[in-house]
This record gives sequence, C-alpha cells and structure tokens, in this order.
Amino acid sequence: MNKRKSKNKLNGWTWSVTSMLLAVLILSGCGSKSGGSIVEGKVNVITTFYPIYEFTKEIGGDEVNVVNLLPTGVEPHDWTPRSQDIVNTSKAQLFLYNGAGLEGWAPGFLKGLDKDTQVKPVEVSQGIQLIDAVGDDGHGHGEAAQEEEHDHSHEEGTEEAHAGHDHEEEAAETNTDTHHTDPHTWVSPKSALVMAENIKNSLIEVDPEHKDGYEQRYEALKEKLVKLDNDFTSELSKLPKKDIVVSHQAFGYLCRDYGLTQHAIMGLSPDAEPRAQDIVNLTKTVKEKEVKYIFFEELVSDKLAKTLANEAGVETLVLNPVEGLTKEQASSGENYFTLMEKNLQNLTKALQ
Repeated sequence: MNKRKSKNKLNGWTWSVTSMLLAVLILSGCGSKSGGSIVEGKVNVITTFYPIYEFTKEIGGDEVNVVNLLPTGVEPHDWTPRSQDIVNTSKAQLFLYNGAGLEGWAPGFLKGLDKDTQVKPVEVSQGIQLIDAVGDDGHGHGEAAQEEEHDHSHEEGTEEAHAGHDHEEEAAETNTDTHHTDPHTWVSPKSALVMAENIKNSLIEVDPEHKDGYEQRYEALKEKLVKLDNDFTSELSKLPKKDIVVSHQAFGYLCRDYGLTQHAIMGLSPDAEPRAQDIVNLTKTVKEKEVKYIFFEELVSDKLAKTLANEAGVETLVLNPVEGLTKEQASSGENYFTLMEKNLQNLTKALQ
C-alpha cells in the first residue's frame, strides 16, 4: 500500500473528511510497514522521517513507542502519507516533523486528524537559523517555507560566527530566482543538536513523569553529536579545497557550518531536473575548481552524477544526506552517526 503518489504540489492537499474516512475503512487492515503501530501504556510518538525517528528513539528509551512514517528505502521528497498514518497519528501523544518546508503535506495531514485527537505537533527545526536557497525544489516547498520563515526568524539558531558565512550555491547553477527555504537542517551536526533538544523538550512536556530519563539519554546523545561536530570542524578545516559538487542541494547547512561551498546538479528536491546548460556550467566549475569527485546519494538515481563525472573526467563518491536508510543499511545496523562519519571520510578524500 506504499505506492508513491504523483508529484503534485502537496501544500494544497485537500481531502474531504468523507473521503478520508472511506479510505481509512478500506485501508485499516493494512499494517504500517514503515514503523509499527500504537502501543497502549507508552508515550506514542509519530515521526516523519529517519533522523527524527533515530533521535527520538535514543532520547525516549523504553518509555516511548516511536512510529516512523517514512518506509525504509524511500526518499522523503517522493512520499505522502497514507490513511493508516492518519489513524496512528490521531492516537499518538506527539507528532514530530522537521518543518522548514520539508513535509509540504503536513498542514493538510494535521487538519485531517480525528477531531478528538490529543496529539501535539512539534516542528523540530525550530531555533535553527534557516537558509534561503535559490532554485526549483520540485514539490512546492516554497509556500510552506515562506510561512514558516516567520516562526524561525526571531531565533538565534546557529552561532554568530557563521551568521555571515553562508556558502550555499544556487541549485544546479540555474538562472531561476525562485527562493525557497532549505529544509535539510539535520545534515549539519550543529543543527542536529538543536533538533535533539527540541525532541527532548517535547517528550518532557507530554510526559513529565519520566523527565530524568529523557534528560539523561538526551545528554548521552548530545555528547555524540558534539563529538561529531568537533570532528567535522577539525578535519574539514585542515583541507585545502572547499568546493563540493553534489546530486541535489541538500548540504547547505553542512557547508555553512563547516566552511564549504556546494554546487548542486539538482535543486532542493532530487526531482528538480537540471537543464543541459546546467550540466555544461557544472562541468566548467569542476575543471576550474579542480574537483576530483562528484558526490551522489544512495536513495536517488546516480545517473546524472555519473553523467557529469564522465563529462568532466572525474570519479564519483557517496555523500549521504541521511534522509533515510536503504534496506541494506537498516539490516546492517547503520545509523545517523555511522553515515555521517562516512560522509566525513569521503569529504576528506575529495577535498585533499
């Protein structure tokens, strides 16, 4: 039942109550393959995609049952909720989503929940200084992003040392002047620290009885994120090169926080197709900047990255935006930290 929906603008998602109830009746027998079901006697938390799911599991411990909406091996830009997800979320205590325009379907989804639901929606990117990116995001994230910009603009977010240090490049070096908020906050450990604290605070708010456990496990997660942040800062600052060429514009926060510049083949969404001229321009950039590797992702096609690499006479490497796990990664025990450590290794190799 996890078929991908057509790539329409999801912010205008307007199911009627009647049609949703009908769909629930039809699909209620289909269990959620993405993350499980509601468990009585625990704090039930619905998360929208992998990084939030992992952080919530680590902080929540045994007190919390976490149901992740996004199935393993699915890229979040291509996914929309199912009726069973509405049922589960209506029964949960927390609904944790990234915000910043990532889940364009979220406003319509929340309006479709049961009228008696007690679920508390929390946008875990709150407090992060968001990046305004240029280019086609492929899914109409722009409208949601502009609405949410006001919610974030008053908050300090990342350190002042990075305030004027935005190295993100226009998506695919295009000529478009369409502005969207970059939703890929979690790819930077600095932003992930903010997200983890928001998750911890939301758990305490709905379940103050287990505050001490949440605080203790959050501190353990924070320690790992701080180490990861220190490793990225230390290792990347030593490298002579600072330009990376990537599949889609998912590394703006990583680049801003660690002094890199990204040149993206596609826009904020991997569905935003580049023009032939974009490939020509990027080939030029690869040669001018002496780029040795084109980075691709495992959840999207590597065809364009390999095409560009062939055109420019360079090789390819993986740079993972950690939007989700492949089935192989899930079965082998990979997680946010192992994937980010591999990212650092590959960045170090590419920027020598």
